[in-house]
Amino acid sequence: MPIHHPWLIKDYLEAIPLVAAAGYKNLICFSGNRNGMDDATGLKNCVEGLKKIMPLAEAKGVTIHIELFNSKIDHKDYMGDKSAWGIELCKQLGSPNFKILFDIYHMQIDEGDIIRSIQDNHAFFGHYHTAGVPGRHELDDRQELNYPAIMRAIKATGYKGYVAHEFIATNPDKISSLKQAVTVCDI
Repeated sequence: MPIHHPWLIKDYLEAIPLVAAAGYKNLICFSGNRNGMDDATGLKNCVEGLKKIMPLAEAKGVTIHIELFNSKIDHKDYMGDKSAWGIELCKQLGSPNFKILFDIYHMQIDEGDIIRSIQDNHAFFGHYHTAGVPGRHELDDRQELNYPAIMRAIKATGYKGYVAHEFIATNPDKISSLKQAVTVCDI
């Protein structure tokens, strides 16, 4: 919502140089909630706000990644809940320093067809998150995603960045769960 633009723009204009000075290249942003807005209005509002920070991000070599969430279970009113919406945002901004953080867990819930999405749209994806579906838990045999196949699809795109594990461990030995996720995704 444009009412939030002044403080968000101020915060990002302050954060971008700090991120760059620390040697980092990536900063996450979010679309915010719909609050009754349709997709086109939300897209327009995001473009207006982001255009005010993108010149600095480009100058500092920082990529802004918009994280897409599901609106079916975890973030009921979230605007950026579909790949097509995020891709259109990327296109309208037209900046090589603006990408989608493709959260596999969230996009499996709202749209599925994860591997095809990666194959067809990887140019717009700058980072990936994992978690098991259902439940956002470990990447094990209790969930429906085939993470080795997904990781092979990501690798086939030429992606060289990190994949972040963002699951909520149910195993009391959290380190064991993390090791298992790393093993599953190490192709």
